[in-house]
Amino acid sequence: MENKDLIHKNINKYMKIAIQEAKKAYNKAEVPVGAVIVSDTGNIISKSYNKVEMAKNPLYHAEILAITKACKKLNQKYLNNCSIFITLEPCPMCATAISLAKIQNIYFSSMDEKGGAIINSIQLYKNAKNLYKPNVFSGFLEIETSELLKNFFKELRITKKDLKKKDKVL
Repeated sequence: MENKDLIHKNINKYMKIAIQEAKKAYNKAEVPVGAVIVSDTGNIISKSYNKVEMAKNPLYHAEILAITKACKKLNQKYLNNCSIFITLEPCPMCATAISLAKIQNIYFSSMDEKGGAIINSIQLYKNAKNLYKPNVFSGFLEIETSELLKNFFKELRITKKDLKKKDKVL
């Protein structure tokens, strides 16, 4: 079996691991996005989830953290022949980082109509002439990831509404 077939055969397996990472973010009041980087032999190199709020750093997206870990672990700046599995369409920053790391394949679950940069919004790989263009695959376990995101933002709106009520009382 070719390595490409090995990865394709296990898409849901890797995406479920990315979802587990997203759930960690959810439980820490972070936007629930998870990412997993896998070698062409099917080994998980790194995984992470959003840590923007915890770190108080807008750069701490799941993809950036997973890329950083993978480069450190492999002691190299390029992740050729690797694939990244993400629960949400990458933003412009993350899509650019994926390209700069020369990750071969992107598999993502849910579309991000507002902030996504691959299929939605700026369509970075379609329009940028100077970037490495990975293969892109989408829609895996989309119902599960979109429900996780919807629930997170619903809870966030309720929490913000409750805080406003408290401020009015005080």
